[in-house]
Amino acid sequence: MLRLLLLCGALVCGADQAAPLAFTMLQRTRVFQGSSIFWGNASLDGRLSHLLEGFNVMQVLPLEPPDAWARRQKDVITYLQHFSELVKLFNKERPINYTQSLCCHLGCHLFPNGTVHSFYEVTLNGTAFLSFHVPNATWERHWPGGDAVATFAERELMKYPETTRDLQHFLNTTCVGILRAQSAWTGKQHSRSRTPLVLGLIVGSFALLGMAVGIFLYTGGSC
Repeated sequence: MLRLLLLCGALVCGADQAAPLAFTMLQRTRVFQGSSIFWGNASLDGRLSHLLEGFNVMQVLPLEPPDAWARRQKDVITYLQHFSELVKLFNKERPINYTQSLCCHLGCHLFPNGTVHSFYEVTLNGTAFLSFHVPNATWERHWPGGDAVATFAERELMKYPETTRDLQHFLNTTCVGILRAQSAWTGKQHSRSRTPLVLGLIVGSFALLGMAVGIFLYTGGSC
């Protein structure tokens, strides 16, 4: 029994050591009768790092100095306000009396052997809608029905550097850089990491995605 316990303990320890560092973000948008509701969060290595509630964005972990975070926070609020105003405009032209729910899940993993994995997945009303193929900075459709909606959104997203090259850079470089700094901080360094967190860029990508979907849905598909 002692040998079995020691073996199990060794396996658990090995699993913990092999577990990757992760920085993940989850952002949800609900649109109903011209109103937009936002909420979400970000986690760094299992610890809550950011919170989004309505137009209020909070930095839970001190990943950025106060002055840098204040600028980032302002950018995020501006993006959300623009999206909210856009939804109101669409609703006046073509009202929709049912709820649309958009969810974006993205982030990166850094494995002990140095390899990385980044992802960006989007669901619409609880169904897989789009995903971002990081290596070649392209969007892929997953929508089972109403293919024209996903096609339009994909086409719109491919037009902007914010949702192609910039997003690829964030996921491959900035996001992974945050994890590498975190790994160095917990292993060799004793000073807090000051790696810039370009959260405003990502929420800007959310807004562009919502815009692409919203334009199609609120104009009845006349693209």
